Amino acid sequence: MLLGSDGRFLDHETGPRHPERPARLAAVLRGIAAAGIDEAVLPFAPRPATRAELELVHPGEYLDALASFCARGGGAIDADTRAGPSSWEVAVQAAGAGPDAIERLDRGEGEAAFLAVRPPGHHALPGQAMGFCLLNNIAVAAAVLARRGERVLIVDWDVHHGNGTQAVFWSDARVAYVSAHQHPLYPGTGLMDERGDGPGRGTNVNVPVPPGTTGDAYRALVDEIVVPLAERFQPTWVLASAGFDAHRADPLANLSLSAGDFADLAQRVLGLAPPGRRMAFLEGGYDLGALAASAGACLAAMAGAGYRPEPATSGPIGRESVARAARLLQTEQAEQNEPVEAGQPPLRSAPGRVDGTGTGR
Repeated sequence: MLLGSDGRFLDHETGPRHPERPARLAAVLRGIAAAGIDEAVLPFAPRPATRAELELVHPGEYLDALASFCARGGGAIDADTRAGPSSWEVAVQAAGAGPDAIERLDRGEGEAAFLAVRPPGHHALPGQAMGFCLLNNIAVAAAVLARRGERVLIVDWDVHHGNGTQAVFWSDARVAYVSAHQHPLYPGTGLMDERGDGPGRGTNVNVPVPPGTTGDAYRALVDEIVVPLAERFQPTWVLASAGFDAHRADPLANLSLSAGDFADLAQRVLGLAPPGRRMAFLEGGYDLGALAASAGACLAAMAGAGYRPEPATSGPIGRESVARAARLLQTEQAEQNEPVEAGQPPLRSAPGRVDGTGTGR
């Protein structure tokens, strides 16, 4: 089990009282240590992403502008997102963690990888930083895999919709994206009818769930949506945007998951790929105690250990949202299997909007 992290990630400065703070990384590592799986974990310090890897997702003009902004001392990019003098180098190293882990997994150094990096990435659009995110770490890794012919399934269980990842692969049939997230909540995207376009139509799946949703709904989501999609899509790699802000203690959201639920998600989702083709990327999670417990449970599950500092949760909230999304997928699959009548317009969906308000990630 590979663990990609580095003390350099502490150098990304977000300012006093910002939720996405260096203490988050220390909490993650503390939680992993508490899981008692040291013998199963092989740490490594990720290399920086290459310019070619970054440009698979982000235009060169954006990369140059972000590097220059940080070199001038940084500051506020928007109401939620900040960068400091070292943030460019740190973000490039965070974005390189995925490609580095891919190379290590290819060499047989481990069966899975957890990348404890910051800043997080899934809100970063190709040409825009937002939601605490500067570069889209998981999208860079998925694009590297897609370039070499892999079929990649990304499952995003962060409490906020990964609008950046959705945008990158909106029309890309090589990458399937599934997001479960609280709605309404920042960034305002991720409605069920946002399904991708062109060759990517049907490979983008959103399951917005209401406040109070528990782990039962997420387990049903895996069984009723993720597994059937994987059976059709046949991914060769599975990546997870492992945000832990759906935990019931998180200050930025209102879902009711526990560390035990994240262990279930890690085990079930990442188990859809063979050993050596599984990776999880740290995204959100802002209560330090909940973050530590959840990250430890997630990594233990990935390593095949049974560490669960909290039991799984259950309840009725969220199940109807999952059932509705599953019915939509079944209907769409049936329509795709029927011949299209002459003159019938193709199914289309508008790309995700970015119109939410409030604190991101």
